[in-house]
Amino acid sequence: MAPRDGSAPQNGSRGRALRPTGRRRKAPPRGRRILTVTLCALVSVVLLGGAGLGYVYFKLNGNLKGVDINAALGRDRPKNVDNGSMDILVMGSDSRAGKNAAYGRDEGGARSDTAMVVHVYRGHQKAGVVSIPRDTLITRPDCTKDGRPVPGARRVMFNTAFEVGGPACAVKTVESMSGIRMDHFLEVDFTGFKKLIDALGGVPITTTKPINDKYSHLHLAPGTHTLNGEDALGLVRTRHGVPGGDGSDLGRIQLQQTFVKALMQQVRSVGVLTNPAKLYAIADTATKAVTTDTDLNSVTALTGLGKELGGIPSDRVDMVTLPVAYDPADPDRVLPLTAQSRMVWDALRTDQDIPKAALKGSAGDKGGTAHYVK
Repeated sequence: MAPRDGSAPQNGSRGRALRPTGRRRKAPPRGRRILTVTLCALVSVVLLGGAGLGYVYFKLNGNLKGVDINAALGRDRPKNVDNGSMDILVMGSDSRAGKNAAYGRDEGGARSDTAMVVHVYRGHQKAGVVSIPRDTLITRPDCTKDGRPVPGARRVMFNTAFEVGGPACAVKTVESMSGIRMDHFLEVDFTGFKKLIDALGGVPITTTKPINDKYSHLHLAPGTHTLNGEDALGLVRTRHGVPGGDGSDLGRIQLQQTFVKALMQQVRSVGVLTNPAKLYAIADTATKAVTTDTDLNSVTALTGLGKELGGIPSDRVDMVTLPVAYDPADPDRVLPLTAQSRMVWDALRTDQDIPKAALKGSAGDKGGTAHYVK
C-alpha cells in the first residue's frame, strides 16, 4: 500500500519531511553572454534576443506577462540561501482555450503538460534539469488563487496544481516536493511554442524509427527532418506513435528532453546576433510566448539575467526524470520513489551533481524512446 503522501514505498528506508531550505543566489561577478536552458530553450531565446534589442525595449516589454509569485506565496516558502546557483520552474500549458482549441476540448482550465525544474549550477557553466511527470501522484499543498483558498489534496496528479491554483500553486507544489525555493517561473502554451519554432526557422532532428501518432498528428519517417512549429509540438506531445515506447508520459518526457537539446543547438546556430531583423522577430515572438514571474517581467530583467549567465552547451546539461514507479493501484499513474527523489532534490539543493544511484530502480528514464530521436 502506498504511503498517504502519494510516494512509492521504499524497502529499508523511512520517509522524512524535506527541510525547507532553498536559496536566493548571488549573480556571478562578471557579465557574460547567455545561454541557459528552459522548456524547449524558451528562456534562452528570450535572453538572447533581449541582450541585443535595447532600442525596442518598450515594444518587447509590452509583450511580457508577469505573475507575482512572491506576493501570492508570502513567507511560507523554503529559505533563501546565497550560493551562486539558480532554480527555475519551467512549465508548458496544455490549455485548449482560444487558439489552442485545435488540440482538444477545453475542460475549463489549463494544466501543466510539461514541467521541468532547471538548476543552473554555481558559475553558470552547467545545468541540471529534472522533468516531473504530469501523471505523478503527489500531495498538493493548500494554495490560493485570485484571493480565494484552494484546499490541498492527497494522491492527486501533479498537473492539477496548475489547473486549480495557477502558477503560484504550481510553484508552491514543486517547492513542497523538493524543499528548494524557485527563483523564477516561466510558462509557455502550445501556440507560443509553435510560433517560436517557426521564428527560428525550424529545428533539425534525426529519427531512427518511424513515428506515427494519430493523436498528435505527427508522421515522420526514419531520417533527418527540420521540424516546423506544428511538427515540433507534435513531437514533444506524442506518447503513442513511437515504436518501442510504452505509451506513457515517461516516454514523452524522453522525447522532450532530446528536443530541448536540439533546440538549444539551433538557437546557437541561427546567427541571430549578426542579423538584427531575425533577432527582433525571435525576441518579439519569444516575449509574447512566455509568462514569467514579476522579477523577470521586463526586458531589462531578462537582459540582466542574460548577461549574468555563461553559455551552457547541450553536453553540459544533465537531464533526468524524477525517480518514479508505476502506481500498483493505477498503471496510468506514477508515484515518486521517496529515497531516490530525496537524493535528486538534495543534490540540487546543495549544488551537487545528481548521483546516478538516484535513478536506480526508477521507471522515469525507461519510457522506451530515448534513442529514437537525435
